[in-house]
Amino acid sequence: MSKLKSKKTGIGKNPALVVVDLAKGFIDPDSPLAFPCDELISQNNKLIDEFRKKSIPIIFTTTIYKDQFEASVFREKLPDLNILNPESGWSDFTNQIGPKDNEIIIEKTHASAFFRTDLLTQLNNLQIDTVIITGVTTSGCVRATAVDSLQNNFFTVIVEDCVGDRNQESHAVNLNDISTKYADVLSSKNLINIIKD
Repeated sequence: MSKLKSKKTGIGKNPALVVVDLAKGFIDPDSPLAFPCDELISQNNKLIDEFRKKSIPIIFTTTIYKDQFEASVFREKLPDLNILNPESGWSDFTNQIGPKDNEIIIEKTHASAFFRTDLLTQLNNLQIDTVIITGVTTSGCVRATAVDSLQNNFFTVIVEDCVGDRNQESHAVNLNDISTKYADVLSSKNLINIIKD
């Protein structure tokens, strides 16, 4: 079977960072949805600091369910998602990582940060042409957000050391697939060097 031809698309003039689901429910070891990700959080914080220094927009997403009807089939498939409700606090951000007062928070109910949210409107209002994605999980919400980013015609970048998954094999396979079809995959070091220019 021949290899699918793919090329890098690069970064446009007006990027934004979208940090996917690094809220309590996905990073706290007591949560059934979480996995060990201290290094991932550290790498994200370094990258976020660089974006703040450059005044590049940063958008955080969190998954939350405010009634029993939202994403009911998704929650039936993955029952642990039911902890993500306003009363539980699992959808909140912690002092480990999270938005500052002026940064946008997108509340979502499905895998993609674009699906039934105002993310596209927010990006268009900021005249963004490039969506840079970090967070969790590579095979789930990160991938879905990357696919929808491309489908909304944004240059799309995944920061490989700032995304993670419960399963390392799944993480690697999905990064390879995303790199071929949907986004450029860069290290945070390379990305920081690009945005410093």
